[in-house]
Amino acid sequence: MAQVNTKDFSTLPVGRLGLIPLQSCSSLGAKVNDWLVKWRAERQYPGMDSFAFEGYKRDSYIIDAKTPRFGSGEGKCTINESVRGDDIYVMVDVTNYSLSYPIGPYRNLMSPDDHFQDMKRVIAAVGGKARRVNVIMPYLYESRQDKRVGRESLDCANALHELIDMGVENIITFDAHDSRVQNATPLHGFETVQPSYQFIKALLNKEEGLHIDKDHFMTISPDEGSMSRAIYLANVLGVDMGMYYKRLDYSKYVNGRHPIAAYEFLGPKIEGKDMILIDDMISSGESMLDTAKELKRMKARKVFICTTFGLFTGGLKKFDEYYENGIIDRVLTTNLVYQTPELLSKPYYINVDMSKYIALIIDNLNHDASLSDLLNPTGRINRLLAKYRAGER
Repeated sequence: MAQVNTKDFSTLPVGRLGLIPLQSCSSLGAKVNDWLVKWRAERQYPGMDSFAFEGYKRDSYIIDAKTPRFGSGEGKCTINESVRGDDIYVMVDVTNYSLSYPIGPYRNLMSPDDHFQDMKRVIAAVGGKARRVNVIMPYLYESRQDKRVGRESLDCANALHELIDMGVENIITFDAHDSRVQNATPLHGFETVQPSYQFIKALLNKEEGLHIDKDHFMTISPDEGSMSRAIYLANVLGVDMGMYYKRLDYSKYVNGRHPIAAYEFLGPKIEGKDMILIDDMISSGESMLDTAKELKRMKARKVFICTTFGLFTGGLKKFDEYYENGIIDRVLTTNLVYQTPELLSKPYYINVDMSKYIALIIDNLNHDASLSDLLNPTGRINRLLAKYRAGER
């Protein structure tokens, strides 16, 4: 992966690069900015002093933008420097529940709706001035409401249409709940990026003595919705995969859904093997933990839970309990969404840093370069496995 950031681009930058990470993902935005500053300081081109590269090398690409609130709770965006002709990348974490704003004498916790509105305010503030506006929204807003059942709203598709109508050219998200939602924006750039390489790299850096072969390793999908993720990893790693499907009790309705009556496993024998249990997100974590328990009941050796988004809406108590009882061994989630200090302190938790990957995507897009190599991690995973098997870390 290191070769990609130093390559010579064959195209000029679209415009002067500008990052606007909202407060919800300020720490991730700062890391992305650091990578870009480092790479561009080291890069040399003929004609670097020409106007085409104006502002190419800077101490920071972060644009000074604020989204303050009035006492009534209403908001606005203020851009405090020129963005005329810039190639702007707006970054937002719509799941960050740690932020709040005042309404009269009270403070209101920010919801995904609030974060999405703040992002639209930023886009409106740079609209008509920036050369191009791109959105990096790792957790796709309303991605769990991507299809209609009965008389329901199509929130995700509506949100994407809003962004396109405001002039957004490219939308970059990670591990969309259902990638077919991109059909809502067929004439604009939409990429849903998979962090498969980063998961494998983080796991191999922390775990020693793993044997990545069919006799010792498997990938597991906790349900039919995550099968494509498990199949891809199994093919790249050269191992078998298995899947659980849930038999629901349709005679009951509890907390807005039908309860799970039983888990059924489809796949080869798992006894004595290490498992990667992969999905797009941990919400409450109930289904992932239940699946891990079933795997241990079937005598799996180690269970590694890998999800792109660790929301942990039900807290960490049950994860602690399952770790102490030897049911789970590691939990890997990315820093694409807010992580509590409590989560980062857990002995079983592995933080998968995605800042370098995002910086690579931005660097390539700013030059209008192809993303194909970046979005296909197969070669990088194979090289990583070869090093691991050779004893290199």
